[in-house]
Amino acid sequence: MTTEDSLLRLYTIVHLYLNMYNIKHNCTHANGVATNALVDIATDCNGYVTSSQVTDAGIPRRKLAEAVRSGELVQVDRGLYALPDVWEDPLYIIQHRFSRGVFSDDTALFLHGMTDRVPFAPTMTFPRSYNASAAREAGIVCRSCADDVLVLGLCDTKTEYGNTVRAYNLERTLCDLVRGQSTPDSQLVAPAMRSYVKKKERDPVKLVTYARALGVETKIRNYLEALL
Repeated sequence: MTTEDSLLRLYTIVHLYLNMYNIKHNCTHANGVATNALVDIATDCNGYVTSSQVTDAGIPRRKLAEAVRSGELVQVDRGLYALPDVWEDPLYIIQHRFSRGVFSDDTALFLHGMTDRVPFAPTMTFPRSYNASAAREAGIVCRSCADDVLVLGLCDTKTEYGNTVRAYNLERTLCDLVRGQSTPDSQLVAPAMRSYVKKKERDPVKLVTYARALGVETKIRNYLEALL
């Protein structure tokens, strides 16, 4: 073998090695960029990221599994991931798992800061056609209502950890607390009504309108007449 042949062979080997190194480096860099993007999304969303957000961002979902294996994310529910140092938010996780549900009754009252009594179990309202068996098995108190009033008073509110969930507003919540109960919980309803009438943002007209739509107008008027 001539000197020129040896140099050519050496050049070919070095060139092949460099190509293999560049391919490996680029793949590692791409994986790092994808993982960093997942962490960025979670950081911007109060520590949580969903698989649908990842898809919308154009990131392959397999990167979520890689981030979990590397310890950069933890899976807290199906399709829901969080940064390792984030406080677990039970109501936010429940909302993610049962997206058709709306927090109502004592849970909505707690979310609005109108009671210090932490609900023993979260309460959600679902459409009547919804099969709530899985929600009940998860320990959720399930209520249902007709479709024509399902969105009445629907709003977004924050949990104590700062995450957005769906709940009913105060007027709807006060109506729900007395709806369908022959003897409402006086230790919960009465203080809530007293706090409501003292609020600058109170809207008795809206409250009575909601009460009429939900069939509890007489009960609500009795509270208002005693307090206003």
